[in-house]
Order: sequence, then C-alpha cells, then structure tokens
Amino acid sequence: MAKNKRKNQILENITLVSAGAKGVAVGRTEEGKTVLVSGAVPGDVVNARVKKSKSKYFEAEIADLVEASPFRVLPRCIHFGVCGGCKWQNLSYEKQLEFKQDEVVNNILRIGGVDQFETQPILGAEKQYYYRNKMEFSFSDARWLTLDEVNSDAEIHDKNALGFHIPGMWSKILDLKECHLQEDPSNALRLAVKQYAVENNLDFFDVRNQEGFLRTMMLRQNSKGEWMVLFQLFREEKENREKLFAFLLENFPQIRTLLFAINPKGNDSIYDLEVQTYFGEGYLMEEMDGLKFKIGPKSFFQTNYAQALELYRKTLEFADLKGHEVVYDLYTGTGTIAQYVARNAKQVIGIESVQEAINAAEEHALLNGLDNCTFYCGDMKEVFTEEFLSQHPKADVLITDPPRDGMHQKVVEQILKLAPERIVYVSCNSATQARDIALMKEHYDVVKILPVDMFPQTHHVENIALLLRK
Repeated sequence: MAKNKRKNQILENITLVSAGAKGVAVGRTEEGKTVLVSGAVPGDVVNARVKKSKSKYFEAEIADLVEASPFRVLPRCIHFGVCGGCKWQNLSYEKQLEFKQDEVVNNILRIGGVDQFETQPILGAEKQYYYRNKMEFSFSDARWLTLDEVNSDAEIHDKNALGFHIPGMWSKILDLKECHLQEDPSNALRLAVKQYAVENNLDFFDVRNQEGFLRTMMLRQNSKGEWMVLFQLFREEKENREKLFAFLLENFPQIRTLLFAINPKGNDSIYDLEVQTYFGEGYLMEEMDGLKFKIGPKSFFQTNYAQALELYRKTLEFADLKGHEVVYDLYTGTGTIAQYVARNAKQVIGIESVQEAINAAEEHALLNGLDNCTFYCGDMKEVFTEEFLSQHPKADVLITDPPRDGMHQKVVEQILKLAPERIVYVSCNSATQARDIALMKEHYDVVKILPVDMFPQTHHVENIALLLRK
C-alpha cells in the first residue's frame, strides 16, 4: 500500500528479500513493482520513502523500520550512514559474503548466459576492519553540519574539518572522529594533524573559493608497519610546513617518508604534480611471497594487502603454469600479477596504458631479477592488435585484469584470434566480466569462478574466472 503524496510518497510494509547493485536492499510492492531501499538490509520490513519513481522500480530510503532483519548488526563506526564509505556495516559479515557470492553467480548466469560452471566458496577476509593500507583525507574550512547544528540558533565556530567528502556534496567534508578502515596510528595521526593545524591557525582549504593552505593528506603503510605521509598544499608556506612536518616526525616515529606537493589546480589529482620529498627516501618497500615492490606516492598497489596476496595466489593457481608457457598479462598495471606468475612461466608479456605504471613494472622486474618479463605501454585496443600478435610468441595462458568497465570489444576480438588455451579473468566488476564472457562463450568454457572479498563492509567484490578453450 502507498500513501500517494507527491513529495512524500511512502510505500508501507515493504519486505526486503535480497541485496541489489551498490548495496541497496530489494523488495516489491503489492503490485509487484521493485523497490530499491538504501540504508536497509535484506530481511528488514520497512516503510520506504520514495526518492525517485521509475517505470520499473522505485528508489527509496527508510522512513520507518517496521521490523529489523535478523541479519542486522550494530555498526561499529559513529559516522555510519553519513560518510557513505562502509554501507554494509549494519549487515553481518556472513551475510555480506553470501550476497556478494550471489551477485557474482547471478551476473555470470544472467548476463554471461553461462549455466555450467563450478562456483568455489567466496574467499572472505580474515580482517573485516583495519584492512586498508592507503587512505586519503581532505581539509575543509566549511565542514558538513549535522541537522541539529543547522537548525540551532547557536553560532558555530569550529568549522574546520579533516575527513571524507559527503556523498553528493562535493564541497562538504565530514570531520572524522574515527575510522575503522586503516590500522593505528592512522586515526591518531589524522586527529593530531587537525589539532595542530587548528592550534597554530593554519588555513584549511576553501573548496568554493579555491584558497587556503592545507588541502589533502594521504596516509600509506606497508606490511612492516612503515608509513608514508603525503600532503597536498594549495600554496607554499615554508615555515608553517616545516613546523608541521617537524611536529609529525617527532610524535610519530612510524613515519618512514614524508612528502608534499603544491597544488593550485581545480582538482586534487596528484598524477600531474611534482611530489617533493621532505624526509626519507620518498617511497616504501613492500614484499609479497619473496617479490619486492617499490611503492611511491603515485603508485597503484592493492589497498588490501592480505587479500591481494590471496588473490594473486589464486590467480597463479588458476593459471596452472608448468614452466614452459608464454603468458600475456593484459591491463598489467605495475606488473604485480605479471611478476607473481613469472617465476612459473617461460615468458610474460604485460600491456598497460599508463607509462608511469610500465616504468614501475620494469623497475620491479629488475629489482626481482626477472628477465623473462617484457612490458608495453599504450591503449589496450590499439596496442593489442594483429600486428602485435604477429611480432610476439603465441600465448598459452592469458591473464586479464581490466578496470571496472571491462574489456573493449576489440580487445575481446583479439583474444579470440589469439586463442590461448587458458584465460584467467580477474575482475572488480562481475557484471562487465559476465558481459565479456558472453562474447567468448562460443569458443571458451567457463570452468570455475572464485569470488574474493577485497573490501569488507562494502558491496564491492572481486571475481576470478577460469576459461578453457573448447
């Protein structure tokens, strides 16, 4: 039943039975129309306030929680529901894994059009909190205000913030009191920086007017407990900067390297900025099963170290290398997977579009004494061509780990022409992975899949699929 008020339409007693895309809970009206409810969990019965009405579904939020799901748990973070970062903190971890696995399987079945394959149980994370090795925070002189603060007549003085952007409100920053994604001293360091900045009258960034001093702060760590701190400053204030840095180094001995970049641009992207090293070597070293990687301020490296290691191990297992194979690694990034499998292969050829990533891949191969890795830079659909294939040995095994959009159709076509015996498809978006599989299913059988949970407390899930040539 629905109370039909144009600006406040309420759908009453909606039972939510499953999880949908982006972590919403899914139910139906009495008339059979789908309702997607944000902030709810499967098993809840809710009165849902409609935010958008589409022809086939409603987008809604909880107006009243009529009956709580048995799968509900108490969120750990005081900022839950506001920062938007960990939308499934209110859902038991066992159910998170169940719904993630269901999503992957349903995408392969429905979008991929494949119904005969082995589904291995999702690989859950041992650490469901404090698993990220990289976090980025923004400074703001106009923090997000609570509804009580907005409605209050009291004058608000503490407007500075160091934290996350509020979803859908680019100019508002949530002032973080705590975050459970990165281990100590992440919280202590962030809070100390804010307190020092306030006490010493350092200007927090004004996003709307593009002015201020302190702009962003990135915290990065390796598995040895060594830390990198990187500040983006809108303008140079040498004395203030050096005093802040001295304060940090004195109070946080875990900091192995301290860096900064002056950024007067209209965005916070660091990739076109000159990063300067104030303390340390400017990078951290990471090790994965004997392989060494140099992690700089601009390096891409999986943010969940423990699960990334499991993902690479499973990728190698799916590749089933005997030592004589030629392996192609598409979307190789900094060559992490390429080098992980290289010790078990005759030759590995990696392709990636970002030159800095290729430079890092070549540096890492040299560092690890791997002389059987060759890397090429360029747009995948323009590099991975028939001419390229004619100039290189035929691949026995192909590994692909594309971005969320999946592979370009031309790339899929080239894979089919290359016709490797075995394809290991690693994906952070099982929907686009399934779409690509559908293009290959006439020539390849999907033998097995393995979902991997890289981001507990969120709806995101990775998937590894093994395809064998028919």
